[in-house]
Amino acid sequence: MTYDRMRRYEGNWHLEKCILFPERVFLESSNEKALRNALRQCQNIMEQKISLIRLEIQDEMFLRDLCGKEKHMKMSRGVIQKGGARVTEGPLKGNENRIGKIDRHRRLARLKFTGHELGNVWAGLEIFEKN
Repeated sequence: MTYDRMRRYEGNWHLEKCILFPERVFLESSNEKALRNALRQCQNIMEQKISLIRLEIQDEMFLRDLCGKEKHMKMSRGVIQKGGARVTEGPLKGNENRIGKIDRHRRLARLKFTGHELGNVWAGLEIFEKN
């Protein structure tokens, strides 16, 4: 999964595509038992401990809504009104309650998930107005 973010270099802002979960691999399967067996075989070959974490259904649906079939989250835009964020366009629109922190300088929003195993997840959010 990837996401858009803005970075400033060479005097201009540039849209970049970044990996949403750089240290994680997501596996989808309709047969969980077969997936676990296949991973155990891989673990024996690699001689490393593989930890499987089941994604909460709410978090899975949230990620599917944000990233769509392309598994890519586009940049969002919004305003700050009365101390809170209101997203006007992009995948974060309607999901303001999932925003934990906004970094206006880096044009990023940290998203909250129900499960703590995902850690910090950043999404591109440009705040163009503050009231």
